[in-house]
Amino acid sequence: MTSVIAAARRIVVKVGSSSVTAERGLDHVAITGWARQIAVLRSQGKQVLLVSSGAIAEGMQRLGWKRRPHEIHELQAAAAVGQMGLAQAYEASFRTHDLQTAQILLTHADLADRARYLNARSTLFTLLGLGVVPVINENDTVVTDEIKFGDNDTLAALVANLVEADALVILTDQTGLYSADPRVDSNATVIQLATAGDSSLERMAGGAGSALARGGMMTKVLAAKRAARSGAHTVIADAREKDVLVRLAQGENLGSQLLAGTAVLTARKQWLASHLQCRGRLVIDEGAARALVTGGKSLLPIGVVSVLGEFQRGDVVACVDDAGHEIARGLANYSSAQSSLIARRPTTEIEEALGFIEEPELIHRDNLVLL
Repeated sequence: MTSVIAAARRIVVKVGSSSVTAERGLDHVAITGWARQIAVLRSQGKQVLLVSSGAIAEGMQRLGWKRRPHEIHELQAAAAVGQMGLAQAYEASFRTHDLQTAQILLTHADLADRARYLNARSTLFTLLGLGVVPVINENDTVVTDEIKFGDNDTLAALVANLVEADALVILTDQTGLYSADPRVDSNATVIQLATAGDSSLERMAGGAGSALARGGMMTKVLAAKRAARSGAHTVIADAREKDVLVRLAQGENLGSQLLAGTAVLTARKQWLASHLQCRGRLVIDEGAARALVTGGKSLLPIGVVSVLGEFQRGDVVACVDDAGHEIARGLANYSSAQSSLIARRPTTEIEEALGFIEEPELIHRDNLVLL
């Protein structure tokens, strides 16, 4: 079995805190190694985007903090201080290989707004066209939920969607995805090949890892599921393997390969699916759920049982069943207040309820994605 990285032209590489930090602060030897390996991939004609953790850990070292703080403002301060060192370390390491780098700081809000999403996409494509290696991190200095979420695996998957990457490489401190937690089950084996999005993978995934890292194997499995939406295969491999990126690019089978087995979504629907937080929820009945899932239909007001949250026309909302399971999400044609007035009504009664009619559907199928 040959690694999917061998044939990949555009690759997103994610390195976690344990892969770029020493006991305290950044591991400059490791960062030099990542730059060298990415330079090799670049010489093979591959485009590489690097998503890197490490800013908070470096900020803690520079500020003399021995324990990761819990207060949001302290985490933001550490990220602000550490981001300077992280950018400097990568810039210096890549410069030795005559490669330019660019620092890109993103939040999930940047990818949730359609205009900002497209701007980020254009910038990244321009940088790749110029031969620049984008070094991407969450903008932890201005967000709250993202620090608490602490998950660059998800960010890496969203970047893979954003640039329509062929592959996502998630480097971690484990050999790959195990059938069970190897720390407690001696019979656990590495899953070498599977389909991204297979529900059994989530059952296999364990909890969080090291004290500095905030993600666990579950976030990596879910990241592979997200990356598959744009056709990107995912490899979860051990960052401690010598020349792991180079060997993967040579076709060597390392870690776990999670293949994109699902149909690729259009760019617009990838954007809809990438939303981590929706403005509101529409509880729909069984008939509406069936129409969406098997019939490829739009969501009509008559299929909406209740409206939860506050949203405006054009906001992204989730469609959930009566148990709260998300079935789809899309762009609402009506605000939450208006949606409440027309819920359970046929289309012919929208104008009677509101005094006007914008659209006959609450969510048109072109603006809806199944999950």
